[in-house]
Amino acid sequence: MPRVLRFALLSLSVLVVGLVALIFALTWHPAAREPAPLACLAEAPQLQPGQALKVMTWNLQYLAGKRYVFYYDLPDDEGRDERPTPEDLAYSLDEVVRVIREEQPDIVNLQELHEGARATDYQDQLALLHERLADLYPCASQAFYWKAAFVPHPHILGSVGMKLATLSRFRIESAERLQLPLEENDPVSRQFDKKRALLVSYLPIRGGGRLAAINTHLDALPEDQETLKRQLAMTRGLLDQLQSTGLPWILTGDFNQLPPGQYERLSEAQRRRYTRDSELRALWDQYPMIPSVEEAGGAWQAQWYTHYPNDPGVKGPDRTLDYVLHSPSLTRIEARVRQDDTLRISDHLPLVARFFLPSVQ
Repeated sequence: MPRVLRFALLSLSVLVVGLVALIFALTWHPAAREPAPLACLAEAPQLQPGQALKVMTWNLQYLAGKRYVFYYDLPDDEGRDERPTPEDLAYSLDEVVRVIREEQPDIVNLQELHEGARATDYQDQLALLHERLADLYPCASQAFYWKAAFVPHPHILGSVGMKLATLSRFRIESAERLQLPLEENDPVSRQFDKKRALLVSYLPIRGGGRLAAINTHLDALPEDQETLKRQLAMTRGLLDQLQSTGLPWILTGDFNQLPPGQYERLSEAQRRRYTRDSELRALWDQYPMIPSVEEAGGAWQAQWYTHYPNDPGVKGPDRTLDYVLHSPSLTRIEARVRQDDTLRISDHLPLVARFFLPSVQ
């Protein structure tokens, strides 16, 4: 082999190895199962058997507010906006704190909180919220599901950091992050993709036993149903395991799935993110869900809409994407979506539910 060719091949090999090393260094590689960061700033009470428990789930859209159409909000990346202003971030933070203080849920599961992201001025949004709410919520757990020092997407060109967070008025004993199956993609792009997860927080109950509070945010994945099926199968497996051991649980979050009857009500453009037959059936066929299929698809379904798309053609909430599922041992008291004064805060609305815990462990 000519010396020039050998040198060229060696140089190419070094370049490829260097590029692989650089991509690995810039991206994040979580374990399949690992402890989740947990902090309790003060002594927190334990849950009591038979007590009422109020839960809220809310996708905060990284405190961006509703004055934008982001590049990912419309089909074919037609949105014009890339980042919110500091003023909008501050306004949304104030409003989220206001709503949570007025509702005072016992457990708050939040999605799409940023930490270290260029698009939100490298804020630690969970720390900002916890600082304002520490008197109500001494305990907080968290888990990233998107993290990279640099993403070479033309609309990003910088760091990303997005996490799930759980705030609790009651003591969290431990928390763990469970990696969900990853979206099918080429090997390079996959390193920069979101790594969806389950954040599981365990709250001890006085007299013995624990409550598992589970938080998640799934992709819609209309063109990758197999990955979504695997994610939901893994989630169902966790719930079945908890159920078999008699551990009460609550699962909440943004599932990005429509209930029956809502797909047909959306415009052709809005349908592109979903399928007619929701994969969420794997969960609602087995466990109680809020809103129920009947509530979310019935005559009063509008009161259960939790998503207000950042689309100039949509003038208000028009679909349900956020849910609370729970073990049959929990008794539902009441539930609602807080719609009246939350339309400017996020593209999602807070869903609130109250239960009675089992009286005997």
